[in-house]
Amino acid sequence: MAANTAGDRLEERWRNILAAHARALGEIDRALHPYGLGASDFEVLDLLVTARPREGERCRVQDLAGRVHLSQSALSRLLARLERDRLVERSVCAKDRRGVYVTLTRKGRDLYGEVLPVQRAALARALGE
Repeated sequence: MAANTAGDRLEERWRNILAAHARALGEIDRALHPYGLGASDFEVLDLLVTARPREGERCRVQDLAGRVHLSQSALSRLLARLERDRLVERSVCAKDRRGVYVTLTRKGRDLYGEVLPVQRAALARALGE
């Protein structure tokens, strides 16, 4: 019986994590909607700002793929939309034509700066802080 109780507690903790994640995503999506962004869009912009590649380097899409909670195809569609909105630029790696770089544009950086406090406030509300 103790194993079942421990399993029940573990499952309850897992469901609480999922519920907190869903609340946070919903709150962030609602807060960023007026800016034409969603939670995943912001996450990519945030990673591009905070990745800080070394001087002269750019962020590879495959590096982003390892840090966002999206499939490769969903990330590709998201980047295409951000590129269409002129928030990011993609370019092919000259040394390895399979590699693709992504960088924030000035418009993307400015929008990020504008929505960062909005996202953080939504996150704080969702997490009860």
